This record gives sequence, structure tokens and C-alpha cells, in this order.
Amino acid sequence: MLNILLQTTIDDVPDDWNVGRFSRLSEFLSQLRDDQGLLAFGVTARNRAARGKPDPVLSNLHASGFHQLWLLAVDGGDGLAAEDCAGISRFRQRGGGLVVTRDHMDLGSSICNLGGIGAAHHFHSHNPERDEARRCVDNLFSSPISWPNYYSGANGDFQRVRPVGNIHPVMRDRQSPTGVIQYLPAHPHEGAVSAPPDDPSARVVMEGQSLASTRRFNVAVAFERSGHGGRAIAQSSFHHFTDYNWNPEAGCPSFVSEPAGDAINRFPEALRSTKQYVRNVAFWLGG
Repeated sequence: MLNILLQTTIDDVPDDWNVGRFSRLSEFLSQLRDDQGLLAFGVTARNRAARGKPDPVLSNLHASGFHQLWLLAVDGGDGLAAEDCAGISRFRQRGGGLVVTRDHMDLGSSICNLGGIGAAHHFHSHNPERDEARRCVDNLFSSPISWPNYYSGANGDFQRVRPVGNIHPVMRDRQSPTGVIQYLPAHPHEGAVSAPPDDPSARVVMEGQSLASTRRFNVAVAFERSGHGGRAIAQSSFHHFTDYNWNPEAGCPSFVSEPAGDAINRFPEALRSTKQYVRNVAFWLGG
């Protein structure tokens, strides 16, 4: 059995995207079975211990018994201490697998300091997208939120995604009529990711399309094993994994103001596709 750490970058704030709002992801991962029918993963879900000082688990992750870290960067920019970034980077260097996901504008920008995978994430104030034409507001309906904020749909709805380049293992779906992942939860303002140009181990494997501007935007970047260490996935939005986006009836923090849709409940194939993607990622990271 492989051990997964499902970890947010905030402490236990009830009215925020604390790890309790990813309970469906945690439960799903913990129920996955391998080819022999045995439980494949043990899952530990936690928030960071406290802001302003190194987290005792993340800063020592390289010396832990975890095999994968699913890092949910839900902070405003101060979620990781330098010691945390060092521990995570050393964890990957020893072969650990990473999923690192964030959201719009500068939400989760503390991950920029992570070796290798940090460069795949673009924010408003840190490491902006290289194409200056993309440094503009995509979702005009969320005026307080500036770029990057790609509009893939309302929370509670789903988006159509498509593979990029050769079909990557995380994109395969035998139950899909196309043979690939077709749907993920939608979100009104997704972040921006790309493959770092100086890292040949990285490539974009999935993209979506804005319902506002029709721009295509990257949803996931996959990193193969390299000098940086183990496999990794950079994901454009943690909303692809929240309880609220898997089922809007689960509720959300009070600061979420956009009205929710319900298409993901009315079209079960979208959630099945999402879970297949999660399964693919977990097993691919495990090698």
C-alpha cells in the first residue's frame, strides 16, 4: 500500500477551503484497489499546523513514510515556509510523487518556490504567463478577481476537456466513447499552468476552453521522472477536487458569491470521468 498525504496550505479555518472540504477526494482515493483487489492507498488528510512557521510534516516530508503529496494550495500567498518548500522538493528528489494545484490570480502562489513544479504555475504577481496577450481578465463577471481567471463554467457544472499531444496515461478512459477523459468540474476562474520551457520532463497533457473568451487554456501539466525526482502533476484549479464542485449541495465558504449550477448532478458521466482522472493520476504517480 502506498501512502498519500492530502494537504492544504492553510490551517484549520472553518470558513475556508480547509481539508474537510476535500472529503470526497480523500474517501475516493482511500477506496481505490489495485489489480489484486487490495486497497492501494492509505490517505492522510490534514491542514498545515499553523501559519508563520514551518509545518512539522511538510518541512520533514522527505523523511516521512509518504509516497505521494497532493498539495492543495488554497492560501493567499503565504501558505508555505521556505522550510516546507525545501522538504517537499527533497521529497520529490527521493522519488515522491506530487500533485500541486492552486486557483485564480495569486491564490496559492506560495508554491512558486517549489523546485521544478513551481515554475509550471503562473500567477498575477508571480511568474506570470509568458504570453503577455494572456495577461488579461478572462472572466469579466468576477470583477474583484484579476488574471489569470479562465472561465470554464459555474461551480456545480462541468467542463469539456481534451488531451494535448500524444495521449498521456492520466488521460486514458476505457469507459469513455473516445477512450480519453472528457469532463472535469467547471469553475468560474481557473488558474494558469504551462510546461517550463527548460524542463524536458514536462508537457501539457490536458486543456480546456473558456466559455467567456473561447481561449483554450492548460488544465494539467505532467512531469516525468527526471533530475528533479519523481513524477508530478501541476493542475490549474483545486476546484476540480472539492466536495462543492463534485456536488454543490456539499456547500462552500461564505465568501463564494457566484451562483452555483447543478449540471454535474444531472449528468453523472462528468463525475465518473473526474474520478477516473483522479484514479489515473494516483496510479501513474505510484509508477
